[in-house]
Amino acid sequence: MNESNKIYDLEERTAVFGESVLKLVKQVKMGDYNKSIISQLIRSATSVGANYMEANGTESKKDFIHKISICKKEAREVKYWLRMLVRVNSEVSDKARLI
Repeated sequence: MNESNKIYDLEERTAVFGESVLKLVKQVKMGDYNKSIISQLIRSATSVGANYMEANGTESKKDFIHKISICKKEAREVKYWLRMLVRVNSEVSDKARLI
């Protein structure tokens, strides 16, 4: 793989994205507020990469576009859940911004 392909390797980038979220939530204490936020955050963050992998395996352009649109939707959802996580756990604010 040449250097320009590494920049656009979305399979790897989406996997690293999910891993970064998992690493972040491991630093947050589980509590009443955090339990559901963390659960939703993990689901949406790891779904981005999973759906991208599915998109790469599609047999039609229409299905590829559909799967990519799901990736985009899940990524927006991650943004929302990160905002909620930071609202109740301000100590992870700086780390959440790095994701």
